[in-house]
Amino acid sequence: QVRLVESGGGSVQAGGSLRLSCAASGYTFTDYCIGWFRQAPRKGREGVALIDSGGTTRYADSVKGRFAISKDSGKNTLYLQMNSLKPEDTAMYYCAADTRLWLCGLSPEGFGYWGQGTQVTVSS
Repeated sequence: QVRLVESGGGSVQAGGSLRLSCAASGYTFTDYCIGWFRQAPRKGREGVALIDSGGTTRYADSVKGRFAISKDSGKNTLYLQMNSLKPEDTAMYYCAADTRLWLCGLSPEGFGYWGQGTQVTVSS
């Protein structure tokens, strides 16, 4: 059974940094599309960044140049380094994965496995 557990969230002032981690069990990163999503209060869930099975990364325009996604296959852990944080980055951040590689994109509909989330709060 696939299990994803996020950690690393917290409260930070604008301009600060955080690194989120997602520990995966029950599968290995090979042949999976894996990514980070976020959901702010009263908003829908949106894609932040992903890594496809070939190692290609994609980012939402709103985080390009500030966030970096990476994975450590040996530790089966996914990371999201977030720099230059803004108040509008405040949200619950979720790790997600799926084997349907043809759906690999920044839409949450392409992901069937989800963690429970970690809260990120950025104050101005």
